[in-house]
This record gives sequence, structure tokens and C-alpha cells, in this order.
Amino acid sequence: MKTAYISCIVLLCGVAWASDVLEPTDSDFAAIVNNKELILVEFFAPWCGHCKRLAPEYEKAATALASQDPPIPLAKVDCTESGKDTCGKYGVSGYPTLKVFRNGDASDYQGPREADGIISYMKKQAGPKSKELKSVADVESFLSDMEAGIIGFFSDESSSDMKEYKKAADSLFEDFRFAYCFDPAAAEKYGAANKVVLFRPSHLKNKFEDNQVVYEGAIKKKNIETFIKDNINGLCGHMTPDNSQFFKKPLLTAYYDVDYKLNVKGTNYWRNRVIKVAKEFSDQTMYFAVAQASDFSRKLDEFGLDFEEGAPVVAIEGAAGEKFVMSEKFSMDELRSFLQKYFNGELEQYLKSEPVPEDNDGPVKVVVAKTFDEIVRDETKDVLIEFYAPWCGHCKSLEPKYNELGEKLQGDENIVIAKMDATANDVPSPFDVRGFPTLYWAPKNNKSKPKKYEGGREVDDFVKFIKKEATSKPVNLSGEKGKTEL
Repeated sequence: MKTAYISCIVLLCGVAWASDVLEPTDSDFAAIVNNKELILVEFFAPWCGHCKRLAPEYEKAATALASQDPPIPLAKVDCTESGKDTCGKYGVSGYPTLKVFRNGDASDYQGPREADGIISYMKKQAGPKSKELKSVADVESFLSDMEAGIIGFFSDESSSDMKEYKKAADSLFEDFRFAYCFDPAAAEKYGAANKVVLFRPSHLKNKFEDNQVVYEGAIKKKNIETFIKDNINGLCGHMTPDNSQFFKKPLLTAYYDVDYKLNVKGTNYWRNRVIKVAKEFSDQTMYFAVAQASDFSRKLDEFGLDFEEGAPVVAIEGAAGEKFVMSEKFSMDELRSFLQKYFNGELEQYLKSEPVPEDNDGPVKVVVAKTFDEIVRDETKDVLIEFYAPWCGHCKSLEPKYNELGEKLQGDENIVIAKMDATANDVPSPFDVRGFPTLYWAPKNNKSKPKKYEGGREVDDFVKFIKKEATSKPVNLSGEKGKTEL
């Protein structure tokens, strides 16, 4: 009895641990991949944090895609052990690297890194770029999907309109679903003979706008592309990490528990309120979205917003990246007032900022978001600023050298050596910070075009750069005011 119990547990554990992700090695990679019409391969390292975060999403996607007809396989290769040679062959230099293989030929994976996005991307890769729908029933089946769809209703495949439409589909098939139909009955039902129609998904249907939009102009590739991008989201689209690039700015987003799989009614309760207010401002330039708060936790942190449950939290991202936060509890009246104040220019921009330092007389000036303009954009000073992260090892190594540089230049009233914690403060445009430390030179005569510092990280390297770039010469390296370098 005890043996049977243990066997049962082992069996159950075996089921729990089963994976739909293939794991080829150097010895069988070619045999597995070359034999597949389409397969997605992740090249990973077991210690890689990004790989660990991807793993459960990749597993979910593999399980879902295994049930497709035909199945779409997913695989992973360990670049530190059994797949070293394979990773080298395909030039893998970072983890995770994902590649799509078609009958052994590799191309870079350009899709999202979460399960639903991987599934959607690979289904589009597997199918035709534009699917033929032969009947009204086929059209209805195509439109039952949770994603928007674009259908061209044409008389035959040889028409010039059909050819232009297919060019647009070939260009955008990775982002949107395309189909075409030659059935006159289907064209009549949807009032779209020789037309291109954009159908928004049924769960986004609302009484404030049509759920299908007919393109009325000349059918040309670029015209169709513009039509789709301009209309895909309607009055208030459902923004996800996968489609956020198709939401124009200025953008007002309501973040809350958006769940169109388990809670359509509750999700649309709040969305309909946003749409109703959006309709009132249709003569103004503003785009609207709803989004699952947990999908945009980093964005909420940038806005200083917390969402727990219940009513949405709301923010506007301006065309130039400006941030405005609705601090009042959500209601249609408050949303209306928030928008009106935005258009009246009465809202104060939100800045993620540390407190202004009480004492800032050291050789390296501490900059926070609230003092950025005052210190870095001071038209009377040349400024070298380091953007750092407190946890960054390279930043810690640089600190004593940077402090020494600040001491050397403390006597030059024309130059400021500064630093800012880019994890705790907003970094304004055009300062582009993608890694740490990142340094910029902002000269007194050209603050709008700061120069990224690409030189060495020793004190002498910085000094050589500053001597060359300084607006006012000679540079005082004495560390004492009033003295100049000989």
C-alpha cells in the first residue's frame, strides 16, 4: 500500500513537471529544427534573470501552441552546457535570445515576451499573411477572435485593389489580422463590396461608435496602413504591452483591473465611462486607452500611482513625454474636470523626484528632477552630468574618480560636475539613459543638444575631454577659485 502511494505521488509529480518546450542539444539540434516548418527557439542561460522571468510565460505559450492544428513547437537551448556550440553558431551574445526557424533558416524573433503575445505572434507567423474567407460563416468565425481583424471584400484575386491590399497585409501581418473574401453574399451582408473594413473585436463594442469602420478612399498600400493605425483603437482602445506602440500621444489611460477573459462586464463598466467623457472632447487632440494595471506596473511607478482594486487611476502622457496625474478619485465629473484643466493649461506636470538636497556644496552637485533645469540647463554653465543607479557596480567604481574630478574643477565657475540617480528621478528629454552610468556634456551655448560622453572613465580622460569641449578657456584645474591652469 505504501509503495503504491509513493508510486502515485511520483506519477503525479511526473505529470506536474511535464513540459511542452523541446530541449535540443548540440547533438540533435539540426535534426529537430531542420525538420520543422516553423519553430521558435529560446537561447538561454540558467543564471539569467530575464530568462527566469520569461520561463513561465514561455511554458504557457508552448502548451497553448502545442494544441494548434498544426502544432507550433517551442524549444529552448542551454548556452552554458549542452548547447554551447549551437549558440555560438547562431551568434548568441545575450540572454535570452529568441529566433524563429523555418525549415532550418533562422530569423530574429520580433514579438513580445509574455504568453499571449508569443501565442499571437507565432500564430500569425504560421498562417498566411492574409487568410481567404470563402463564406459568410468563414467571416463570422474570423470575427469571433479576441483581436481586431481587417477584411478586404473584392471581386477576384487579380484586381488591382486586391494586390494593393495584400501589400499592406504583407507589411503589417505581424501586428494585425488580415483576411480577404470574394463571396458576394458576405460583401452584401457587411455593406462592403470592393471595400476594406476594419472590425474591432466584439467585446469592445459600445454605443458611442461603430464597431466596424469602412475605408472609403483609393485602395493603396500606404493608405490602408494609415487607415488601420488611425482607427484600430477607436475612441478608447484596450492597451497591452504588445500593442502600446499603436497608441498615439497625448494619451489618457485609465489603469485598473482590465480582464476581458473573466470579467467583460466589469471591465466595460469603467471603460464606457471613459468613452462617454472622451466623446465630449472629440474636438480636441487626445487619445484614450484602458489598461490592466499589473501589466504596466513600471509605468504606474513613473507616474507615482498605486492601484489596488476598484476605480481606475488615470494619467496623461503628453506628446513630448510630459506626465499629468489625476489625483482625485475616479468619477466621470472628475475625469471631465481633469481633461478640461489639461486643455486649459492648468495642470502641473508630475515629476518623479527625490527631495531637493538641503546641502549641495560638494564638488559634485547632486541633481534631482526638481532642480534639473536650475542646475543642468543653466545657460551660464557647462555641465557634465552622470546618470547612475545606486546598485550599479560600474557606478560605484566610478564614484571616487568622479569625486576627484569634481574637486579638480571646483575652482572653475564656468563648469559644473553633477550626478543624478536616474532610478529615483525623471530623466528629461533629450537625455537618453539606457544603461548605467551614462554621462552627458551640456554646454552653456547648446543645452537642447547635449553630447553623450563616450570616452574613458579615468580622471585624466575626463580632464582631456573637458579641456577640449569647455566653452570658456582656459579651464581652472587648481581646485581653488581665482586660480587658473598655466
